[in-house]
Parts: sequence; structure tokens; C-alpha cells
Amino acid sequence: MATKMKNVFYCQSCGYESSKWMGQCPGCREWNTFVEEPVKVPSKSGSAKDSRGASSSSNSKPLSLSEIVMTDEERADTHIGELNRVLGGGLVKGSLILVGGDPGIGKSTLLLQVAGNLSGDDKKVLYISGEESLKQIKLRANRIGEFKESLKFMCETNLGTIEEAIIRSNPDVIIIDSIQTMYNEAVSSAPGSVSQVRESTSVLLRIAKSMNISIFIVGHVTKEGQVAGPRVLEHMVDTVLYFEGDRHASYRILRAVKNRFGSTNEIGVFEMEEKGLMEVSNPSEFMIDGRPHDASGSIVTCSVEGTRPILIEIQALVCRSNFGIPRRQANGTDYNRVNLLMAVLEKRIGLMLGDQDAYVNLAGGMKIAEPSLDLGICLAIISSFKNKPISEDTIAFGEVGLSGEVRSVNMAESRVQEAQKLGFKVCIVPKALESKLKKSFKDIEIRGVSSVADAMALI
Repeated sequence: MATKMKNVFYCQSCGYESSKWMGQCPGCREWNTFVEEPVKVPSKSGSAKDSRGASSSSNSKPLSLSEIVMTDEERADTHIGELNRVLGGGLVKGSLILVGGDPGIGKSTLLLQVAGNLSGDDKKVLYISGEESLKQIKLRANRIGEFKESLKFMCETNLGTIEEAIIRSNPDVIIIDSIQTMYNEAVSSAPGSVSQVRESTSVLLRIAKSMNISIFIVGHVTKEGQVAGPRVLEHMVDTVLYFEGDRHASYRILRAVKNRFGSTNEIGVFEMEEKGLMEVSNPSEFMIDGRPHDASGSIVTCSVEGTRPILIEIQALVCRSNFGIPRRQANGTDYNRVNLLMAVLEKRIGLMLGDQDAYVNLAGGMKIAEPSLDLGICLAIISSFKNKPISEDTIAFGEVGLSGEVRSVNMAESRVQEAQKLGFKVCIVPKALESKLKKSFKDIEIRGVSSVADAMALI
């Protein structure tokens, strides 16, 4: 087929393609993200001929719903309960999974543990690294544990060579570390460029679907926390997993932001130890461990991630400002939401916060923007401002509106059940849920509030 070269401009943020350079991308509205890359394009005569040939040799035909045969997806157990939860019950055969996260967060360590567990089930696993040598991989593997002979390692970045090795070995699972180091000889641009990342992912997607092989690909992230490369990368894969957390801390959170085979709201909690990542089976107990005693500005609330309720300690510190403009800071939750709630407290209950510095923190490093945290944030700010501690056996959750009203939230029974399991005695909930929860729970005191003023009176 006749080909010719031409230069095309790609947006590094979203992959938008243009024939000329533009200052602002029309797709994602980012500035100065266009880069020029040469690409090969088929000639008009060649493409038309190929198109006719493809259509004449194609055996596919449209099917009605009654003709489509449904079968349950075959899932493999990774022997890591938190990862199985995030994947929707296990690893689906023929799926393409993208794992992103900051450098040093534990992506390679987790996938090496998965490879070892799957090889223990007599599955053939091929670990392909474009960043580390075989000796470096062995050093990390010796720290984690023992591995079976069915786990093979390969250091290669040429996708042509990799595809030949896959056809020869026919593995059950493949791990690519990382997609930004892979290159396709048919694309003239450098590895890591928009064209290379897109074409390399396309080749791996074809291998996964045609050979029914599960493939993990590791993706680097930008300083904004997004996977580097074109946005179309996330659309091509079946599942997108993000590793969150501070690499200098022990905890790690694995979150699914896209999953064609399960829920997109599930999270898995891990702790980094000497022998690798260990799953945290009870995140609530982990998150509230080490709470201060008789300290003002501290209260426990409950958030729901997917189907899992997690108890989180909210800490607030309010003190008089030494500057003309008070300082406000929020860690783990939305900064603008905290400012909004402080305005509600000042307007509806007369809490004079205009000359006060305010700091709000979610202990444990979680990042949550769920509205059910509103009531806990308000009570923590009130407690710190008045310097009056809240009882340690009290938990509160509910959404707060601009009129100061407390609105109901979903999955209230699961939240109260989690609080009861960890020994809390009093639960402050929206008034609309009080009667329903009192019928279901007898061993924990349910107190309903209709406004922030009612909640302040209770504490």
C-alpha cells in the first residue's frame, strides 16, 4: 500500500488532532499543549482498495439481541481481596487494564505480587519491563517472596518483538511496565509521544481481545495526576485504576475510575510494608486509629466508597488571624466546599469566623468530596471555635444546604452499622432518617437533626 508522510499536531492533554498548531486546544481548552509529530498516511487509491477488500472479506453481520449468546465473564482470583473488589470480583479474561499513579507509589510492586499469585495457580504470566533490567526486577522480587517457574520476565520496548514473544509463549496474563516506554516501528515519533502511546495501546488491545489474554499496562501520570499521553488511552482500555496516597506514608488507595466489568466507585486500601503491599481489611479502624482524647475540633464521620462504608476522622483548627485576610486550608476535601460551609455557619448560627484562620483535615490522607461529610466538617469547626471537645463515642453524617438544613444521604444503614461495629454509642443523622434508623438499630443512640443549629445544641 502506498504511503506518504505528513506532519500532524496533537494535544498532549487529550489527543486532539489538528493540521496546524493552535495556542488553545478546542477539545480540552488547555493552553500550549500542541506538539508536532510526523505520521504515515495511506494514499487515497491505496486506502480505497483496502477498504473494498476489507468489506468484501469481512464475515461479520449484524445480530439481533435474541441471537447474541450471553456467558458469564471468566474471572481469575488474584488472591488480593482489595484488588478483586476494585476489579469487580476478579481479573476478567481478555481485559485491558490501565494502572496509573505517582512515581514510587507501588504500581510495579503490586503488579509483581499479582503476577506471583497468578503464577501460583499454574497460570502463565509474562512480565515485560521497559524501565528496569532483569537484575533490578529480581532484587524487588526477592524482597517480596518466592515465585513459580510459570512467571517469565522480559526486558523489551519494541512492540514487534514483544508480539512475537507473546505468540510463542501464549501466556494467560501480561504485564507491561510501562506503556510510555513502548514503541511501534510503524510510527516514526519517539516513545512516549501521543502517537506512540495511542498506537501501542491499540496493538495491545488487539492482542488482548484476539488471544483472550488479560493485560495490565502501567501508565505514568502528569503533575496534575492524569495519565500521561492522549485522553483516548483511557477510552480504549476496559478498566482504569489509580493509585492514590503519599509515597512517604504507609497507606495506599487503589481507586477504579472506569470499569466495564464492575462498579466505578470501589476502592482498595493497602499498606506498604517491607515485603510489599499488604491489604487493609478494615479501613475504618485503620483511618481512625490514634485519635486524640478530649481534643476540640475532632469528630468521626462516615463516607461510602462504592459499597464500602469508611469511618474518617475530621479535624478542624480555628484560631484568630494575624493578617487582614484570614487563611483557609483544606486537606483531603474540597476547599471551596469548606468555605461554603463556613459561610453557612456565620450566616445561620451567628458564628463569627470572618477574622479566624481555619484549617480542615481528613486524617489518614483520604481524598473525599462526598456531601455526607458536610455535617461532620461543620461540627468540627464549631467545636474548635468554641474550644469544646465532642464526645469520642459520637459520629455524625449528613449533607448541609445553604439554608443550614441537614439533608439525608444514601446507604444510611450501612454507615450506622459500621459505626456500631467499631463501638460508637451516638450517631447524629439527618432528621428524615431518624425514625427509620431507630427501628433498625437498638444498641446505638440515633439522634436526628434538621439543621446545623440543632446539631450544635446536641454537642
